[in-house]
Amino acid sequence: MSARPAAPTRSARALALVMAGALALYVVVAGGLAVGFLLAGTPVGVAAGIALLIMTAVGAWALVRELVFGLRLDAAVRELAATGGMPEPLPAVPSGRADAAAAEEAFPIAKADVEAHPESWQSWLRLSMAYDAARDRKRARMAARRALELRAVRETGSQEAR
Repeated sequence: MSARPAAPTRSARALALVMAGALALYVVVAGGLAVGFLLAGTPVGVAAGIALLIMTAVGAWALVRELVFGLRLDAAVRELAATGGMPEPLPAVPSGRADAAAAEEAFPIAKADVEAHPESWQSWLRLSMAYDAARDRKRARMAARRALELRAVRETGSQEAR
């Protein structure tokens, strides 16, 4: 199989929560400043207020989107682990990352799994892990999103069957 991602450590989760908290604080402060600028009533104040409202809305959207993605991905990884579908761990370098050569060797297995089972969210999630081990974050994220889409379709279909 392919590379298994390192389990999120408490410090990694704590850092993610701190970053999410910082962005949430930014959204609140920027939103308050935007209202203040808008209430000033001057053309420059109104323009600055509108710009801050737009940036605040984008920040809030990004925060919610990333939190939802992270929670859904965490649930998918937990389900994959619970069903015994996690790939074998790869040898690691001292930093804890997967050895690049081992990740390159394991990648074709994950890719073949997806080609053989294109509608399997589990296969796509393992491919995401292989991309991550190979340090290709963009493709890892795209494969993870596909896995989550397929998993959601499966859940929706099983709920409709009830």
